Amino acid sequence: MHTSIATVSLSGSLTEKLAAAARAGFGGVEIFENDLLASPLAPEEVRARCADLGLSIDLYQPLRDIEAVPDDVFARNLRRARHKFALMERLGADTVLVCSSVSPDAVDDDSLAARQLVQLANEAHEFGIRVAYEALAWGRHVSTYDHAWRIVEAAGHPALGVCLDSFHILSRCSGPKDLAGIADIPGDKIFFLQLADAPLLVMDVLQWSRHHRCFPGQGGFDLAGLLRHVLAAGYRGPLSLEVFNDVFRQSDAGSTAVDAHRSLLLLREAAGAGALPPAVVPTGVAFAELLTPDAEPVTALLTALGFTRAARHRGKPVDLWQRGAARILVNTAATARRDGTRLAAIGLESPDPAGAARRAEALLAPVLPRRRGPEDAPLDAVAAPDGTELFFCATATATATATATATAAFAATASTSATASAAVADPELPDWRADFAGLPDTPAPSDTRIDHLALTQPWHHFDEATLFHRSVLGLTAQDSVDLADPYGLLRSRAVADADGNVRIALSVGAAPSDDTVHAQHIALATDDVVAAARRFREAGGRLLPVPANYHDDLAARYEFADGELETYRELGILYDRDAHGAFRHCYTETVGRVFFELVQRDPGYQGYGAVNAPVRLAAQHGRR
Repeated sequence: MHTSIATVSLSGSLTEKLAAAARAGFGGVEIFENDLLASPLAPEEVRARCADLGLSIDLYQPLRDIEAVPDDVFARNLRRARHKFALMERLGADTVLVCSSVSPDAVDDDSLAARQLVQLANEAHEFGIRVAYEALAWGRHVSTYDHAWRIVEAAGHPALGVCLDSFHILSRCSGPKDLAGIADIPGDKIFFLQLADAPLLVMDVLQWSRHHRCFPGQGGFDLAGLLRHVLAAGYRGPLSLEVFNDVFRQSDAGSTAVDAHRSLLLLREAAGAGALPPAVVPTGVAFAELLTPDAEPVTALLTALGFTRAARHRGKPVDLWQRGAARILVNTAATARRDGTRLAAIGLESPDPAGAARRAEALLAPVLPRRRGPEDAPLDAVAAPDGTELFFCATATATATATATATAAFAATASTSATASAAVADPELPDWRADFAGLPDTPAPSDTRIDHLALTQPWHHFDEATLFHRSVLGLTAQDSVDLADPYGLLRSRAVADADGNVRIALSVGAAPSDDTVHAQHIALATDDVVAAARRFREAGGRLLPVPANYHDDLAARYEFADGELETYRELGILYDRDAHGAFRHCYTETVGRVFFELVQRDPGYQGYGAVNAPVRLAAQHGRR
């Protein structure tokens, strides 16, 4: 189906918004009146610009406070409308959005509203324009879609239909039964569909609408269910996004438009209205790659953590450091000079790397060019919203395990689902580790593995990052949490596979100019965090100190075995517990933008010690 976006959803000038929408793959736009009024381009020039970009102008909006008013007021409204219809004719737009009135002049009289909308539609029809009547959730007398439809149905004019807006409908919806009335609207009388998600908040609906809308899949609305109702009614017009959001208005229009189009592709998939390559869920973390201008502090830290330099890349300045199943690549390429030490790439073990890349590309993830020698493994890579490179890797042992697991599950369920079939990997896939000369086939025994990776997002990419990792990688998102930072709040949301083999914690800070909140970290799982912390210190490593007040509070909240709390206090180990188990963890000091976390996770514990994050953040601020 044709996709469209309202210009109000993007930042910048009208010209910039149109260019961003076209580059992201949209087929059309809604022109928001304020954007046109502020543009130096004449309507004819805007029309030509859209044509050059391959964009149709699907809607002009909005016309406000038109109907159910005294005759003298309506006469002025008709005069205003005729000017807009003449402008739309120059613009090449054939549908106008008319919002239900919020004017104090409006009266509660459906028959009057219908008669005046007929007069409006007669005027519009002379210009070849259709009128799409929309119920605002805060409309003075008309605030629900079914009420708007009753007025349109009573009017009975061929140029008058309804506009269904997901926010106005779902913000007032108490359950699926409230959507059943959509089936009563003939598909050809649904002139337009506007889509927006939103977090589930308790606040004034007008403020909720104007500041907190987001793209489909980033909020709490059942947009897929709504879309299925609208399509079942026979609607075949554009799927259009109308999103009012303070963050989007300050963000780069290009990346916002890509995020927007990705959200529509996913919504179509969820509603059964469009097909994408199936998701290929990664089965593990193959490696984490650190890009650094100075390898010495990084390698000293890795050595203290018990890693050994296992191999060197055949043709690039990249060393592979390994401890058990945890692999860290240290890249000293010239590009590292710009940003200091940072987590630049993640290798994800995949049973079908090519399939994972196909889905990523279909969902508009930037496919990264890669300089590859003739003997290098052909790795596909895409860029996450924060710029982190994601490589889809085939590791022989991991592939064999994933294949056996997927085959057993397939046999048990006799499923032919895309997910099950995609999980059965080709045993002949090239192993990325072959790029590293001298790498031993079997690593030294160790309980160490990568438990999770934590990536701090640019302030305007948090929701986009969550949607990206869910949709492109097929990971499941946990609830978002707000954490107290010394300089504000930090939002965090984790995504993971069902088995916990891949866990990525995404966060965004309230102080974007503060380097500390932009740190990234790699969490290493161990069976005994106390022993691991002692070994690290004995090898010359420095753990992040934790205030005594924290451990005093632990003593009040939990009971510990004799000497246990004193050990935690000595080593700076933090502690959390839920109904399923305990979580013990401590942190190294930061090198560049990167630090490591040592974690001991009971099997049932699924969290990340979020309750301790404020203590960690305060300690890191204090060590700057």
